Formats: sequence, C-alpha cells, structure tokens
Amino acid sequence: MKPNFYAGLELDRMAERRGDQAWIESLFRKPDSRLVPVWRSRNLVVEGEMPQAVFLSTIEVSATLNGSTMFLGLHGETAYFAADLSPVEEAALPGVVGPQGKFIDLRAVGAVMDRQHGALLAYARGLAHWHSRHQFCANCGAPSEAAEGGHVRKCTSAACAAQHFPRTDPAVIMLVTHGDKAFLARNNRFPFPMYSTLAGFVEPGESLEETVAREVWEEAQIRVTDVRYQSSQPWPFPCSIMLGFRARALSLDYKIDNIELIDAGWFDRAHLRARHDPDKFRTPRGDSIARRLIDEWIAEEP
Repeated sequence: MKPNFYAGLELDRMAERRGDQAWIESLFRKPDSRLVPVWRSRNLVVEGEMPQAVFLSTIEVSATLNGSTMFLGLHGETAYFAADLSPVEEAALPGVVGPQGKFIDLRAVGAVMDRQHGALLAYARGLAHWHSRHQFCANCGAPSEAAEGGHVRKCTSAACAAQHFPRTDPAVIMLVTHGDKAFLARNNRFPFPMYSTLAGFVEPGESLEETVAREVWEEAQIRVTDVRYQSSQPWPFPCSIMLGFRARALSLDYKIDNIELIDAGWFDRAHLRARHDPDKFRTPRGDSIARRLIDEWIAEEP
C-alpha cells in the first residue's frame, strides 16, 4: 500500500545513537549535513509548479542557532537536522537563511511536493512544535532542556529529573458509507465549502473502534457497524497521528450537532466524481487521508 502524504520517510532516525552527543556534533560539522529550518510552524519552500524544499548547510548557519538543533536522521551519508527559528524577527530571516524561498504553511504545498521532502518538512515541523510547547517540566514546573538529539526533554531540577518524550495525539478519521452513498460534512472551521469525513480525538479508556462509533454518533447521530482500519498518516498540524477507518451506517438518518458542523449530507459517487464550483462544494486537499478515504471508496464502484 502506498504511504499517505508525510509518511514513508526513507530516513534512518538512528535512535540508538541519539545519546552520543559527540557523534551528533561531528555530524553537524560535516560539510554535506543539511538543516531543515522551521519558523513559526512554517517551512522554507521555493514556490512554483512543483514547490521545492530549501535545505541549508549546517556549517553556514551554525553561528545563528545557539545550539538549538534537533537531529532528524541519516539519508545515506547525509545527516539532517532541524532548527526552530521562531525567535528571529521576520525582517531578519534573510540574514539567517539566505534569499531562497519563503516560510509557508506546508499544507498549502504538501500535495504537490516531492513526497520525501514533504515528509521531512512535516517531521521537522512536528518536532519543533513539541519543543516550543514543552519548555517546562510537566511534573514539577522547572525549566526543561533538550537531550537525545532533541527527542527528549529533561527536567533541570535534580530533585525531579523527569524525562519527557515527543507527544503525538491519536485521532480517528472515518468515511461512513451506506450502500452507494458516503456521509460528508462541513466543519465550522473551514473558511470555504469543503466537505470532508468525520474525525475526532481518542479519549482515555477507548479503543479506536469505540472512538469511531462515539464520534460519528456525537457529530451526526449515526449508528455504525463494521468499523475497519484503512491506513494512518502523521499530521503535524500541530501534533496528531490520523488513524483512518471505514464504517457502515445502519441507516441514512442523521442529525448534525450544529456546533462543530454547519452542513452535511449523503453523497453518491457520481456527485463526488463530478466537477463543482469550488465556491459551493469542495472535497479535502490531496495531501489528506480524508481525501484518500474518499478516493478509494469512489474507485470501488463495480
């Protein structure tokens, strides 16, 4: 099965050597090592018909980073690092990263980028976000500091010394079908008429299948059965892993909550396959697992 966007990264993360600080520093000083910059949750990209990720030389930018880098892994002999440049004011960015590209939201270009580059940018974005939100120990409140190549934060209090690891929030996303119809809804957060699959976060004490059933009932009052896992996708916007499912509705009856959703309906394959005025009806972006769930269902038509 082909990986979803932002998955399938062909990078050796070298977890077994992250604790070797001398080794990581030696990699950083190599002339062919590359840096993936992140600035305020955006990635550095040269826009165009096929947008290109911008990777910087670690040596050329090392003086401006103050050691605040994260080791991502090795691709062949090339080491990749990430750095969060968010403290740098926008006007000063060209002096740090050079004249190439600009920092943009990865979701705007991810579907038309080289998939490996998109996955690498997503990885850097997700790790940078975690560090930005965990500057203090959740156990005692003391400042924490990065360790293990940026994949651990350690409490600086000797009395506590807790270790904290990157957080990923599990969320289910599901295409609900009934015969030749699929249920799609428009979330109130969408600034345009995009109709997508239902989704929601897993709660403590729930299985993934139970989360699917609960979320579909809460949002649309649809009872489902035959809940089946399809595929997953890292979604660092800001810090989720999307777990894709299919589920079969027991009836066509529904009632949306009018809190998260502002419109919904059952759509047949012909409608979803047809061209529509994008100001009236859209399906999800091509880089999303929601789009994959819809497209795979459409392709199943006998």
